[in-house]
Amino acid sequence: MDTTQHNSIVNFIWSIADDELRDVYVRGKYRDVILPMTVIRRLDALLEPTKDAVLQTKEMLDEAGVLNQGAALCAISGQKFYNTSAFTLRRLLARPRQLRQNFEAYLDGFSENVGEIIQRFSFRNQLTTMSEADVLGHVIEKFISPRINLSPVPVVRPDTGRRLPGLTNHGMGSVFEELLRRFNEENNEEAGEHFTPREVVHLMTRLLVSPVEDQLVSGAYFIYDCACGTGGMLTEAEHMLQHLGQQHDKRINVYLYGQEVNAETYAICKADLLIKGDDEDNIRFGSTLSADAFPGQRFDFMLANPPYGKSWASDKRRMGGSGIRDPRFIITHADSSEYKMLPRSSDGQLLFLVNMLSRMKGGTTLGSRVATIHNGSSLFTGGAGSGESNIRRWIIENDWLEAIIGLPENLFYNTGIATYVWVLTNRKPARRRGKVQLIDARRWFVKLRRNLGQKNCELSPENIERVLATFRTFETGENSKLVDNDALGYWKVTVERPLRLKVDLSDEARKRLKAACDERGWETLPKAVRAISKAMGAGPHLDFNAVVTEVKKAQKAGKGRWSVGRWKALVSALCEVDPTAEPVVKKREYGRVIYEPDTKLRDSEQIPLDTEGGIDGFVERKVLPYVPDAWIDEGKTQIGYEIPFNRHFYRYEPPRPVEVIAAEIRELESGISDLMAEILS
Repeated sequence: MDTTQHNSIVNFIWSIADDELRDVYVRGKYRDVILPMTVIRRLDALLEPTKDAVLQTKEMLDEAGVLNQGAALCAISGQKFYNTSAFTLRRLLARPRQLRQNFEAYLDGFSENVGEIIQRFSFRNQLTTMSEADVLGHVIEKFISPRINLSPVPVVRPDTGRRLPGLTNHGMGSVFEELLRRFNEENNEEAGEHFTPREVVHLMTRLLVSPVEDQLVSGAYFIYDCACGTGGMLTEAEHMLQHLGQQHDKRINVYLYGQEVNAETYAICKADLLIKGDDEDNIRFGSTLSADAFPGQRFDFMLANPPYGKSWASDKRRMGGSGIRDPRFIITHADSSEYKMLPRSSDGQLLFLVNMLSRMKGGTTLGSRVATIHNGSSLFTGGAGSGESNIRRWIIENDWLEAIIGLPENLFYNTGIATYVWVLTNRKPARRRGKVQLIDARRWFVKLRRNLGQKNCELSPENIERVLATFRTFETGENSKLVDNDALGYWKVTVERPLRLKVDLSDEARKRLKAACDERGWETLPKAVRAISKAMGAGPHLDFNAVVTEVKKAQKAGKGRWSVGRWKALVSALCEVDPTAEPVVKKREYGRVIYEPDTKLRDSEQIPLDTEGGIDGFVERKVLPYVPDAWIDEGKTQIGYEIPFNRHFYRYEPPRPVEVIAAEIRELESGISDLMAEILS
């Protein structure tokens, strides 16, 4: 579909909202009428030529007592759907006094598969509103106008004789997405609720299929989108796969699977596949996270633009809260049966990726390929041991991540944030194994003449080919970095230093201890400390261990375990940190002394996994020369992964010369002075 046809149809449909619904609905509610009416008119246009034949067949089947009439009626209509009412949209206008009732009868006449689409739009609720406002007939009249053709079949305008080309399913999808973009812009939708531009979808499908086009064989291929929206990614991937199959002389059958939680976009997707003749039953409604529609199903190709920056708290609650048992998200990795894979409830985008990776095929030569879009937080959010980091670790240590492509900002319709395409597979080519390719395509775009919401640029065909060429060559360059898997991981270690306490046994200190012990009914501890004070002197004493040993001996009730409460009371009342004091011994075991750590001196370090000598080598070179008494608490060491995309493509830009900045300031001052003089005069 050319740009002129696209803009003509979109502007005409948009004008219906402005002309007929302005005083009936607030602008945010226009979509409740316009979107379902667009779908209904497209279905109606396809059924119009066979309407009378369908009615005659229906009458014959009823007279013969045939119950299962669906297949016969579809055969007559030439579609996977039909309508058995006496009406078309055009015939509805012939009886304006009963328009609402007739419209309801018309909707009731659709086959069951269309009935579900209309139900998801909740369109029947709008008929009363439009009828009472006396605009229902005007809306129908506009949609059947000869000025536009929503049918895939070309028609000739009766008033001008001009031929109107048919509207392909791809073109219809573009129209819907432009309408949705405008409605979202009017409603100020959240940044995460946006539709993927067609050129980005094309790039993703090329990255998904092109690298393995030589491996395609005749047979069936299954494509899955876990956040399918209006189905644009699915249909583009289907087209790409079939096109490559024809090029390589392969007979390829494609089966599309998708799930969508938004009823409106789900209905559009379902209608699109229904009109194409695809199996629309494989498009399911509901939340992918909490109501998986395809448990156990495996797919060859998967792609998605999942919601990001959106809470999945309600899904988490429906999935069992902290006790989630969904096998998609219970992953055994690194010899841990409790490998935490759940990100923060405020952003669930990585869970959609985990869902797709759990559906990869393992027993085929091709395996499975995945392409998905994320914002920047998926690259680095979450420290070692967090759900986000563990997901990245699981992916990278399994060597599934092929590439990450940074896209230009302001590429999407209602968000200007940075986005990245992730490409993954469980069948990496030999030369890519153990490495991840980072491609910086953030400066590869062309400017739009006119902004579409926040979208002010697009990927040209040349930009897309440049990305694909960079991906294929798999070489390090200015815009491509090959990073070892280990270089993306790190140990997060806790560096401890011993607690060093100075003990004060003066009268004032012992009074503080007695006051604290009196509250708890401890009598023996203050007496023991008083006895030690007389024997050892008031202090200060720099060996806390020796003092405690003597106190324990002197304390009559000191047999057995010395309680934590007594320890805290003693330290709080009598001690203060002194770097010259001896380290406090926590315990001795197996001939080894373990010191009590000083929490105020505790520090953490991130040590890259590819560090020479590992943790011990790092500590020996970077820690012990400066703090010889430090040690690593091995029980707290965790492995984390992050993808520092910006660090690999950082370009130093020197500051402008002072003279240039000063000249600009003087020019601004001069301009301000001239403006003030003009105002005052």
